[in-house]
Amino acid sequence: MKRVLTIAGSDSGGGAGIQADIKTISALGCYASSAITAVTAQNTLGVAAVEPLSPDMIEKQIRAVLDDIGADAVKVGMLATAEIVELVASLLKEYDPPFIVVDPVLVATSGDVLTEGSATEAIVTQLMPLATVVTPNIPEAERLTGLTVESTMDYRPVWSNLREQGARALLLKGGHLANNELTDTLFTTKEQLPHVYTHERIDTKNMHGTGCTLSSAIACYLALGHPLSRAVGHATDFIHEAIAAGQDLHIGEGHGPVDHFFRYRENR
Repeated sequence: MKRVLTIAGSDSGGGAGIQADIKTISALGCYASSAITAVTAQNTLGVAAVEPLSPDMIEKQIRAVLDDIGADAVKVGMLATAEIVELVASLLKEYDPPFIVVDPVLVATSGDVLTEGSATEAIVTQLMPLATVVTPNIPEAERLTGLTVESTMDYRPVWSNLREQGARALLLKGGHLANNELTDTLFTTKEQLPHVYTHERIDTKNMHGTGCTLSSAIACYLALGHPLSRAVGHATDFIHEAIAAGQDLHIGEGHGPVDHFFRYRENR
């Protein structure tokens, strides 16, 4: 069984963060381990509080997992402070896992800020150059680069900016654009032309944790041996199907979760 470690924040509402990561990794047949970086009090309506764990406790979790279980891929999510970013980056350099997927979780679906400003710079300078792929949505890409993204025509300048700062591959997610067709685009330093993945937009408010789910799915497919472009293709299909399966769920009064285990229910 392939092993995927998620290093991220906890979501008490169960729709995003560590909880969404473990659900995704399990749904795709991999073994999930975790290192919690922060505890959040949140639900489908928003984030009430965020409390980062101490760097010492985060380090002990990561070492405990990697010294014993190991990891075929690592997914990195919410890192609330620059000190935590630098710690995680140093540990990833030390253990050098085969694949690292960095989802720069800066703002929750509800709009609540999860990461302090100095951590954003540390993600770009310390963590991004280590990543197999970075997976920001449009607001996150704008914060990482200082650029404005109003259409898919603005994707390439974002890639140029992040590539110059050390990124090896960028999956820019297009869910925040006001189009009926969603366009996610993968840029890599190894290929001149990008890979484009399109899906029809689903009219639902149940979108909580989609970024966490997608990045965890990419980590799983990389661990399972798929090349990056194919791993991203499989992962974007998975999140699209999970959104479709959960579009009519009523869990909470705000942005509800997707259905991570739709394949299990389909096959019962």
